[in-house]
Amino acid sequence: MIRIYNTLTQKKEEFRPIEPGKVRMYVCGMTVYDYCHLGHARVLVAFDVVTRYLRHRGYDVEYVRNITDIDDKILRRADENGEAYTSLTDRMIQAMHEDEARLGVLSPDEEPRATAYIDDIIAMIQQLIAGGHAYAADNGDVYFSVESFPDYGKLSKKKLDDLIAGARVDVQEAKRSPADFALWKAAGPGEVSWQSPWGDGRPGWHIECSAMSTRCLGNTFDIHGGGPDLLFPHHENEIAQSECATGHTFVHTWMHAGAIRVNKEKMSKSLGNFFTIREILETYPAEVVRYFLVSSHYRSQVDYSEENLAEAGRTLTRLYHALRGIVPASSGEVPETEHDRRFAEVMDDDFNTAGAISVLHAVANEINQLRRDGEDQAARRSAAVLVRLGAVVGLLQQDPEAFFQADTGSDLTAEEIERMIQARADARKDKNFAEADRIRDELADKGIVLDDSREGTTWRRA
Repeated sequence: MIRIYNTLTQKKEEFRPIEPGKVRMYVCGMTVYDYCHLGHARVLVAFDVVTRYLRHRGYDVEYVRNITDIDDKILRRADENGEAYTSLTDRMIQAMHEDEARLGVLSPDEEPRATAYIDDIIAMIQQLIAGGHAYAADNGDVYFSVESFPDYGKLSKKKLDDLIAGARVDVQEAKRSPADFALWKAAGPGEVSWQSPWGDGRPGWHIECSAMSTRCLGNTFDIHGGGPDLLFPHHENEIAQSECATGHTFVHTWMHAGAIRVNKEKMSKSLGNFFTIREILETYPAEVVRYFLVSSHYRSQVDYSEENLAEAGRTLTRLYHALRGIVPASSGEVPETEHDRRFAEVMDDDFNTAGAISVLHAVANEINQLRRDGEDQAARRSAAVLVRLGAVVGLLQQDPEAFFQADTGSDLTAEEIERMIQARADARKDKNFAEADRIRDELADKGIVLDDSREGTTWRRA
């Protein structure tokens, strides 16, 4: 039995999909005006793990993650760059795909772009107007009437009266109430726009996700996810407009990933601690970054620091050490073990990846002990368990030598390192231990660590 923390009810609940064996999940994706940052990586990896685990447990998962490719931020950035907004969004989408591939994030089943769903957006707005839940203003904007939805605030637990009292209204806006939000924005002269019954304009951000998700997954679906900053107002507004438009419950389970902090401070450009994924991957191997994100529960707050990334690298290295120099048995030949059962137990508890990582280390310790005891066949079976459980959280799928020898900026090539190792071996054979030590020290100074064993010398980048 899988239990998931539902933001809507604020408690863990037994997961019962609408259609037995089938899971329909929608996650709010990126607004593609800039490179993806570490907070985006948290969401990408978190729901990648959710998808992998649900499939591991036998569910047929339809995973939809949208792209917001029309937005005020996009238009401003394109104007600053002196380029067409489509050129900017295409470039950023390509960069996003590159970043997620390096992090081992599987592609979603569908990746709808807002600009491809303008007709659906307009149709939903028309439904809302017809139902008395939205209104066209004199300036060409269309707004959702928050007061028309009595359950507004049920996700965020905010009270409408408080929102109205604290709202600020731009004098140019034509809202009836300060809490109302835009469904359609009238375009100014020369601005990007589409034709609509209310004049040329473009969609508001919130309505895009309602139109795309219901078009792809139906009026009601199982899981809706996103980052912590989307809970209000974005997801709250999605619920209101979707349920008013369709007359059905929008989503059964709401999931939100935890926030990223940098050295215990909020990540922001103004504090100078804002990092894109590709900036981080210039310094740290991609799998180390993924391990860092997966080693904490998806709802917990994660603190990014060089110390924490270095520790993630050290602990992931210990797992790969257990697999180094061993050929795992075929996973199909190894029946379910107590490790598999323990892994399922912790992951069934709201996708507890921190507990799952502990299971991986328990298997690695078992492999090491079996190898010390000379139980090579048993070690190969345990290695198969480690690799198959690692796959569920997107880890340990590299050849160990590739992991240890991945280029992280050293000025030595693999061929040069191998030549120096051979020169050291020759020096040791000639009992020239001073020269052998000198070569080891030179390699260490360049970030290359040597591991001597009965089978010979292997190396890894520190």
